[in-house]
Amino acid sequence: MLSPYGLDIIESCLTCKMRADAIFCDLPDAALQSFEQIKYATAYPKGAILFVEGQAPRGIFVLCKGRVKLSICSTDGKTLILKIAEAGEVLGLSASVSGKPYELTAETIDPCQVNFVKREDFLRFLKEHSEACLRVAEQLSEKYNSACREIRSLGLSHSAAEKLAKLLLEWTVKNGEGAKAEPRIKLALTHEEIAQMIGTSRETVTRLFAEMKKRQIVQAKGSTLVIRNKTALKALATT
Repeated sequence: MLSPYGLDIIESCLTCKMRADAIFCDLPDAALQSFEQIKYATAYPKGAILFVEGQAPRGIFVLCKGRVKLSICSTDGKTLILKIAEAGEVLGLSASVSGKPYELTAETIDPCQVNFVKREDFLRFLKEHSEACLRVAEQLSEKYNSACREIRSLGLSHSAAEKLAKLLLEWTVKNGEGAKAEPRIKLALTHEEIAQMIGTSRETVTRLFAEMKKRQIVQAKGSTLVIRNKTALKALATT
């Protein structure tokens, strides 16, 4: 079934082709059948807010299609994008388990299909299915390890150029382009949003891209960025 946003909605988790690739979705059939009874499949347009930092947890959001940016905001209005969540990830998990407010804001950057589960239903589901509890523990562990990697990359990098180079290399791996001689990246984020991911200004990101293009490290083809000199980009990432 097509949604108003052009998404082909996945009606049932039991027949979803992504099950083998998503740690939380690949549950035994009995658990998935129970999950089917409590989830609400919803389509969102680009730019929709799923939840806001500091909001009381309403439940979890299983991202089926599309991407969501996860960000935090300081008291003076500065924004830091922590991650771009991909299909298969569970958002709002730690807040829903702990009962504490959502620790970040989740905003769609593509049209998305999301399966929402109310917190009380989700907690009851975990009590009834031990396999789901284990998957939640694995998800929370992975999120912790990922946060440590992000903090290490952001906090221990010496320059904005190093942070940007590391981010671009990370994206090539996520897109399955890491082994190619000239990887391609589809840039869905603005220079402002990229700056928010590496803790710098939009002007700095624009200048760094201009320098990379001048040195023929990267080449822009519309919204696609081609890594022309991966060796030079790796050198920037280790300065």
